Amino acid sequence: MVLSYLALARDAEAEIEVKRSRFLCTLRRVEDEAAARPVVERLRKEHWDARHHCSAFVLGPPPSPVERSSDDGEPAGTAGAPMLEVLRGHGLSDVVAVVTRWFGGTLLGAGGLVRAYGDAVRAALEEAGTVRRELRRELVVEVGHAEAGRVETELRSRGVAVLDATYGSVVGLRVGVAPAEEDRLHAALAELTHGAASARNVGERWVDGP
Repeated sequence: MVLSYLALARDAEAEIEVKRSRFLCTLRRVEDEAAARPVVERLRKEHWDARHHCSAFVLGPPPSPVERSSDDGEPAGTAGAPMLEVLRGHGLSDVVAVVTRWFGGTLLGAGGLVRAYGDAVRAALEEAGTVRRELRRELVVEVGHAEAGRVETELRSRGVAVLDATYGSVVGLRVGVAPAEEDRLHAALAELTHGAASARNVGERWVDGP
């Protein structure tokens, strides 16, 4: 079971020049394909005077992320594929990379294009940095109103993330823990409430680590 993966720490851009051709790489953090494709189209409109807008994206946690690439008119395999390889090589996901190229008048050849598109993505990744995304299991703890404040304080002091609280006939504390810490949470609740409260699983989500 995969418990973490890398994503962009921030959106970034970087430009390189090779034999008067300009290669501008734009990196954006996205959650899904529906968010990735508009990034490509926006840059195509913004940089309408460029000849190519090649792209690659990796979406979702390993081991089976969604991967796509496009050469956008460059010779097959010289743009999108090397861009995708750089993203894979850095172990990144939830990212779309677009390299916009303004032709400088000199043909670079297949090898030159592969290097240029890959180098543009590498340059932008240096600007972006990475953050580790971690799987968190979300649980709801129901406690009486009189106990809620004390239980919440104790959970926080033990490193449990209390995400929110809802108030009705009882107080529902929604907490997030790493899967490996779930047993420790149940033990802590048993201790704090003398077995009166338990936690029920309500799902999982990925969050940025510290």
